[in-house]
Amino acid sequence: MSTEMNITKKVIHDKLESQINTVQAKLETLKAKAEATKANAELKGIVDLLTKKQAIDHKLAEMNKSGDATYQRVKNDVEARVAELEKSLEAIETKFKTAQAAR
Repeated sequence: MSTEMNITKKVIHDKLESQINTVQAKLETLKAKAEATKANAELKGIVDLLTKKQAIDHKLAEMNKSGDATYQRVKNDVEARVAELEKSLEAIETKFKTAQAAR
């Protein structure tokens, strides 16, 4: 594998890891707020997303270990999962804000 390919993979990994870490930080903050306000429905959704985030962490590790033949497939899977996680996070944030405004 070329040095250029290794650098490209490292950049992709770092970008995905950054996105995942941002989502996790938001989830942890939202979880704390949900626990403080007894927002049980939102809390369950947040816990579900944290579980999905752990699965993404495993896939990201798999991506780093994958060879050239499977790298693109695993990368696409990780990117799709991260995008879905971000979308789900936004939905929970909106639901939580709406619920908070109603209280």
